Amino acid sequence: MGAHEKINYVELPATDIEAAKAFFTAAFGWSFTDYGPEYSAFSDAGLDGGFFKSDLASTTANGSALIVLYSKDIEQTQANIESAGGTVIKPLFAFPGGRRFHFADPNGNEYAVWSDIQS
Repeated sequence: MGAHEKINYVELPATDIEAAKAFFTAAFGWSFTDYGPEYSAFSDAGLDGGFFKSDLASTTANGSALIVLYSKDIEQTQANIESAGGTVIKPLFAFPGGRRFHFADPNGNEYAVWSDIQS
């Protein structure tokens, strides 16, 4: 059971749920449970959630919240994302406290990865 009044689950759009599942399994090792052809829940992601069938994409340009993942090896994480079919849309940059980059999954949803390790 979730903690009272705390974020417990996140749902994201996907034009192609199978592509989302393949990408996030390859890039990050997430697990999926299908609930019909228009919804798949994910786990092993730090916060559980799901992908729902939609023609829309979640991007900061259209006002969406940004999902940010943490990495202990940001260069390797970027390589994993690109190898799995993701696209870097904002190259790696430094900010006070770390570094980060933004990427799009095969459905065009925007995410970021950050690290506090400067290397």
